[in-house]
Amino acid sequence: MVTPDFVTNFAAEGLWMYLLIAGPMLGFGLVVGVAVSIFQAVTSIQEMTLTFIPKILAVMISILIFFPWMIEMMLSYTAKIIINIPMYIK
Repeated sequence: MVTPDFVTNFAAEGLWMYLLIAGPMLGFGLVVGVAVSIFQAVTSIQEMTLTFIPKILAVMISILIFFPWMIEMMLSYTAKIIINIPMYIK
């Protein structure tokens, strides 16, 4: 039987999985963004496009590094949901 507690736990688990999968990319982007901002402050270069290219590259590199782990996490989460469908519909 679907209860409010079940729905809350299901949503919380989904959000936690989202944070786990997106975390490495966001972390890499954050670190590179702070480094570029410090570089701009030190050199007084205020070019707006200078921040985008390094962040995009950092996120792409982090996707390449963490892709196998992210796929494994998504597959296991999806398999768990599919396997538990009979329990969810009771």
